[in-house]
Amino acid sequence: MIKPVSQFLHISNLLVSRVALLYFKTLFINALSCFFLFFSILSSQPAQSQLNKQSIIDPANQAKFRTSHMPYTAFDKLNHTILKIDNATLKVGFAPGKLDLSNQQILNWITNSAEVVSKYYGQFPVNDARVLIVPAQGKGVKTGQAFGYRGAAIRVFVGEKSDLNDLKKDWIAIHEMIHLALPNTHQRHLWLAEGLSVYVESISRAQAGQLSEAFVWNGFMKSMPFGLPKEGDKGLDYTHTWGRTYWGGAIFCLLADIEIRQQTNNKMGLQDALIGLIKKGGNNERIWSISEILEATDYATGKKAVYEQYMKMYNTPMKPDLEKIWKDLGVTKLNGKIVLDNNAPLAKIRQAIFTPRNNQ
Repeated sequence: MIKPVSQFLHISNLLVSRVALLYFKTLFINALSCFFLFFSILSSQPAQSQLNKQSIIDPANQAKFRTSHMPYTAFDKLNHTILKIDNATLKVGFAPGKLDLSNQQILNWITNSAEVVSKYYGQFPVNDARVLIVPAQGKGVKTGQAFGYRGAAIRVFVGEKSDLNDLKKDWIAIHEMIHLALPNTHQRHLWLAEGLSVYVESISRAQAGQLSEAFVWNGFMKSMPFGLPKEGDKGLDYTHTWGRTYWGGAIFCLLADIEIRQQTNNKMGLQDALIGLIKKGGNNERIWSISEILEATDYATGKKAVYEQYMKMYNTPMKPDLEKIWKDLGVTKLNGKIVLDNNAPLAKIRQAIFTPRNNQ
């Protein structure tokens, strides 16, 4: 009886030893594999490329930053860089992903964009805002969104192959920041939000020296006709096509700007009305009715110009004579180039629109 027991113990000890040896061997191989994987990742990174240090890049981790809504909770778990823009604090976070541009180059672009908006409104539209940068495939700034339901925020998708020239010519960051300057209202008034962002983005960049006046008018002359009503269209509140939403809204802004200046002897314009809106507490963290928005903008100028323009266009497919407006403003196109006539009937209004407010 003793011999089988001895054999059994001998076999058991042997098995335990081999299992232990296999276990430690596996640990060693795994550790070695991790070392070589880590070394290969480090050695394969281009000099200007970066991997976001927040977390491992995997599809599930990236997906939560690409949902249809602002991922506030995921954003708040990122590391952030704080930017001070006049009255405002911008908290910038980078979603996991690869960008050829450095973080500092992205931060400089966000700073420059915010300064353009701040100069136009006399302050940044909100005191605090989140800015989420999401790497995307391709080159150039792809798209953006603005949010306000859990605090002012914008999300901008940047192509991983983007370079400094792509950032220099970008308009999307400014466009989204301008959305922060208008209270949320009924969905049927989306044309006002998009129209303002289209119009103010162009004017503010020209005032900041990023664009020439001729460049802006060339864009307006080319694209504003898309905003004119087509057969069967209704007013801006009830026809929600792309052209009517973006460029119909921009036409409204131009007409309101001209009207305010005509009623105030060119002492005030739409820019003053929008500054007044912010001073009344209007921004995208608030939910206001269209009546409250119109009242606040008109209060700033002491006129009813914005309200009156809204009444002309919200329910009726108003079709302004854009060619006459261009001519009256002194804007013509000759041999493919914009020519500005400073003797035109509304030339002084045109000039005032493009003059930075503190220089008027």
